[in-house]
Formats: sequence, C-alpha cells, structure tokens
Amino acid sequence: MSSNLKIAVVGATGAVGEVMLDILSEHGFKHTQITALASKRSEGSSVNFGRRELNVQCLDDFDFSLVDYALFSAGGSISLKYAPRAVVAGCTVIDNSSAFRLDDAIPLIVPEVNGALLKDFTHPGIIANPNCSTMQMVVALEPIQRKYGIRRIDVATYQAVSGAGRKAQEELAKQTMQKMSFQDIECQQFSQQMVFNVLPQIDVLQDNGYSGEEMKMHWETRKIFSDESIVVNATAVRVPVFFGHAEAIHLETVKPFELDDVEQLLRTAPGVVYTPNLEGSEHPTPAVHAAGEDPVFVGRLRRDHSRGLGMNLWVVADNIRKGAALNAIQIMQVLETARTEG
Repeated sequence: MSSNLKIAVVGATGAVGEVMLDILSEHGFKHTQITALASKRSEGSSVNFGRRELNVQCLDDFDFSLVDYALFSAGGSISLKYAPRAVVAGCTVIDNSSAFRLDDAIPLIVPEVNGALLKDFTHPGIIANPNCSTMQMVVALEPIQRKYGIRRIDVATYQAVSGAGRKAQEELAKQTMQKMSFQDIECQQFSQQMVFNVLPQIDVLQDNGYSGEEMKMHWETRKIFSDESIVVNATAVRVPVFFGHAEAIHLETVKPFELDDVEQLLRTAPGVVYTPNLEGSEHPTPAVHAAGEDPVFVGRLRRDHSRGLGMNLWVVADNIRKGAALNAIQIMQVLETARTEG
C-alpha cells in the first residue's frame, strides 16, 4: 500500500469512525496522511489514531481534492450531500450509509464475496458498504451460493445495540444500572425497555409488514450475489448486547449437498472462522468470540430435517468492525492493489 495515500474519515468522532481509525492504524496505515472530519460542533476536538491524536476538521468546508479516498460513516443525509461533492473533486468515496446501496450504478461490495467487481471500477466514484447484518450473512453463505446455489434464506437476527449508535449503547448501560438498583427504567432511544429484553422491530415497518432492516437484507443479498431469484425472509431483533450481531440462518439450496463438503467449504472460506459441532465445544457468541475481531464466525451447522435441500447455521460478527469499518478499508485495499498492479 502506498505511503503517499491520503485518506479522509468522515464521521471520525462516531462509533464506526473511531473503529475505522483504529483499523487503519493496525493495518499498516500509520504513516499515511489521515484527515479526521466531523460536524462543526466537533471541530477542534481530537480523536485517537494509534499512538497519535488527530485534530478534527469541519466537513462543511473541506476540500476533497486533497485526499484520494473518503470513508463515509456519518449517516445517509450527510452522504447524499457530500459524497457527490467529493467525487467531483476527484476523490473516491466508500460509503457506509444506506444512501447508495440500491443504486444500480453504484457497486455494493463485500470483498470476500464480490470484490472482483472492483477490477472494473473507475476512479473517482462511489462504492457502497452493505448493511451490517447482510454483510456477515453473505460472507458466510458465499461458498454455499457459489457451489450449490441458494433458493431461499430464512434468517432471524439478534442485533447489538451498537447498531443503533452510541446513545443506544449509553441507554442500555444506564438501564442496566437502573434495573439493578430497582429504579424506574427510562426509555429514550428505544420504544421499550432494552435491558433484559428483546425488541422484535428494527427500523420502520413497511407496507408489507416487514421492517426496513429486514427488507435491506432481501434487496442487498440479491444485489451482492447478482441473483434476483434468491428470496430472503428476515426477522430483525434488537437484543441487550453491546457489540456483535448473531444470526440464525435457515437456507434451501438449488443443488443437493453433502454436509461434510459444506463444512470443508466453510473451513477454507475467506474471512470465516468455522467452529465444528463437537461435544462440549463453545459455539460462537457475540461477546466472547466476535466483539473486537475481524472474522465472521460460523457454527451450529446441520441439515434441516424438514427440507431435503435445507441446512441451518449460526453466524456472529462484530457489527461495527467487520459490519462497517473493516469492510470499507478492505474495499480500499482491493482498489489500491488493483490500481498498482494495473
């Protein structure tokens, strides 16, 4: 990776932005020129970048011609306003919001799954990051889709509160203290008590009764796999976990499979750590295995006894790390490798 690369992190004071800076530092970008951008109210504050501190600059008047890449994680409205400006200035944008994901002209990329599409990417431009719950699912299912094809996916997600932002994390911590001290539970970020509870709705309900989060998994999976025949039937649930999404996935393949072959595919899949169903083994969990880690963890693989071409598996990953920050940086690394080799 070129040491002359210039990168801006938009939303540097947010949860994903902070993790982006951590990963950039960890992945060999310590000597790269990094610019931390945020809103006017954060201007002049500082954020950590390895052992250094970066002064936060205001996004409003930043000149994107000064950087090669801008990693956006500041919400859809910010991306819609500033990402096109960055491209006009000659900067390539990797966006973590939902603003561009379903735009046919903009690639929706998970490097382990469809990173080959980046070979034909023309700089400058915009590349979209998928929803975190979609991302970990397609990483786990890519080798199955490639060899056998997937007809249908039924998935229940168990999503950490960090997916709803820092204030949601703070509310869960506060509610925990309130509950343990026998105080009344205060709800501001969530419609109901979050601590010691689960909430079976994430995002706004659509006309069909599914939430926006659930429909994202359907639309985005079809786009990433380039297969409009796949049906994703999702139920998205918020659980009182700080970091790490979990998913119970039930799928039906197009071609017959042997479970031993599927297990071998998962053992060698890029970005996947597979845990076999051994007696006494620890199954992957968000808090113990996924939080703070890069891979997607897969376990509980078994044949569906009710469907001849069905199988079940359990998938967990850090929703802030692989589900957002790491994927954006991996996209940038693939782009830079393609550019230098080309």
